Amino acid sequence: MHRLYRGKELNAPAGTECILSASVWKERADAHRERVRPWIAERAARSGEKHPVYDFLFEYYFYRPALLRRWSPGFDVLLEGAVPDDLGWKALVRVAGGALLPATSFPIRRRPFLDWAVTFLEATGSRDPSFGCFGLHEWAMLYRTPAVRHGTVPLRLTPEDINRVVDSMPLRCTHYDAFRFFTPAAVPLNRIPLARATTTGQDQPGCIHAVMDLYKFAFTLSPFSPGELVADAFALARTAREIDMRASPYDLTGFGFAPIRIETRDGRDEYVEHQKRLRTLAEPVRERLLDHYRRLRT
Repeated sequence: MHRLYRGKELNAPAGTECILSASVWKERADAHRERVRPWIAERAARSGEKHPVYDFLFEYYFYRPALLRRWSPGFDVLLEGAVPDDLGWKALVRVAGGALLPATSFPIRRRPFLDWAVTFLEATGSRDPSFGCFGLHEWAMLYRTPAVRHGTVPLRLTPEDINRVVDSMPLRCTHYDAFRFFTPAAVPLNRIPLARATTTGQDQPGCIHAVMDLYKFAFTLSPFSPGELVADAFALARTAREIDMRASPYDLTGFGFAPIRIETRDGRDEYVEHQKRLRTLAEPVRERLLDHYRRLRT
């Protein structure tokens, strides 16, 4: 079991929350790199070949694999015997006995983001979840248009069938960053109009994209967020992305993904079960993120 020591008891620098011995922090850093290694290696092995499911996690969120690989202890954690270059984060500073990332070094210019993020995460997590969207956002992105977002992947339904599915079920998207990719014909079909300025008032914890975005909140705080939290959020986003695309009109069987046929009653029931599971998995990740954002803000 890893032993954590209160900084004041060991005469550590002011503000230190805990101390990690050299053996402990090195073990955690190695474990982190080993955990993320398969995700990074899978992307590198494709040598530029597109993947309709997993590329999203690196291209939409745009957090480089090299950064995902770096472990951080988070802020105000003294790493015994470490020097700043050990982990690759320039924000780490040398202190008596090791290296530390002080909370006080968080840039003042980013403080408004901290305030907004706490408000957003609290609001999203406190709402009742909605499970009635059935992943129709990917369908709405293909509604009455010849264009497709994944041109190298076949559709499992005809364009006419896709249009009929969208016409037969109400669009209930609550996530602006999915809604903004709707085709012009699909936009007015959504139950509520969405805008960037109103995201805090609309996002809710049952949304698959709100679950995926927890990864964005984790890495945006790096290196002030612990590497384990970033990796947990990435793993959650990866699972959510798989469900997201399995429920789409694309045929992903060639990539090893069976479809969730939301055009059928059984498929919609299956999708809702996945949504509920993801919401449950996301709750502790959101709470950990909120804890770090709140403490960094004080």
